[in-house]
Amino acid sequence: MFKSFKTQVSDYSMKTIVVHAAQDVRLENRPVREPENEEVQIQIERGGICGSDLHYVRHGGFGTVKLREPMILGHEVSGRIVEVGKHVDRLAIGQRVAVSPSRPCSVCKFCLQGQQNHCMDMRFYGSAMPFPHIQGAFRQVITAHESQCAVADNLTAGEAAMAEPLAVAIHAASQAGNLVGKRVLITGCGPIGLLCLLVAQRAGAREVVTTDISDFPLDTATKLGANATVNVSETSGVSVLEKFYRNKGHFDVLFECSGIASALAQAIPSLQPGGIIVQLGLGGDMNLPVQMLTAKELQLRGSFRFHEEFFTGVAWMEGKKLDVNPLITHTMPLEQMQQAFPLAADRSAALKVQLDFSG
Repeated sequence: MFKSFKTQVSDYSMKTIVVHAAQDVRLENRPVREPENEEVQIQIERGGICGSDLHYVRHGGFGTVKLREPMILGHEVSGRIVEVGKHVDRLAIGQRVAVSPSRPCSVCKFCLQGQQNHCMDMRFYGSAMPFPHIQGAFRQVITAHESQCAVADNLTAGEAAMAEPLAVAIHAASQAGNLVGKRVLITGCGPIGLLCLLVAQRAGAREVVTTDISDFPLDTATKLGANATVNVSETSGVSVLEKFYRNKGHFDVLFECSGIASALAQAIPSLQPGGIIVQLGLGGDMNLPVQMLTAKELQLRGSFRFHEEFFTGVAWMEGKKLDVNPLITHTMPLEQMQQAFPLAADRSAALKVQLDFSG
């Protein structure tokens, strides 16, 4: 049974994880906001550390996105509803929910075209893209609109907190198109790459090969059913990848999840003419082998965030269509967040590190 937040935190304040600058992340108290008519108050149980959180903590941002004020981190969260607004009738106190960090305006031209992930006034938890920054969800209690909540009573708190990265992978698969019978290459076996593996299998891919520079995530890919794994930091691994270059390439689709230019350049020769590249990794601008892209008539497609795929992911997990648990390698108390961030960045020892906010 969940515990009421009001019985745990004095003066009705809550602990939050706030990044002030590179290498400056703090545990701070912030006030709790009461829910309005169409909102619910959620006691957070789990919060997954994402690559973007790590960029803020380690570097103060990524690319052109830089911190300009203190910001609460986090956007992969789940919890229990502890209070509901007067006009909320779909949700009830005590339900476990996965909380979508995506809050589009619903009135701009992109929202009206069904491209909510490109909303012109997007309020995405834990984002320094706009200013003032959008405060994140690494807090003991969050007040959210009911439309952000996917009921996840049949999932563990850890599974429910995986809905956000899973939605990213599902959206990427939709960008690739029909994967039935296709040969798929995935570069980068962090949580997003491994979720792309699970989604590609679910979507009917006939073969999935993954690459990385560390054996730990590649071992997990093998356990998840990858047909082959390649450690491209090793000479033997590069030789294995080069075998796919023969006869103008082998793969139909590439999910590039590393955000590293060399990974993309190394993978492109393995694609067949007409192959599709879906770029997910956000590592800054890249130099591309445009001549090869042109000569092989390859298609380069971006994939950015998600919208309705969030609820699809929760439904898939509840229906046992895929299992995200092998990706959750560590769950740590909120008070150990200073140790959790370096661990989450260590691909030789961890994949998805989640923080426990319920203690």
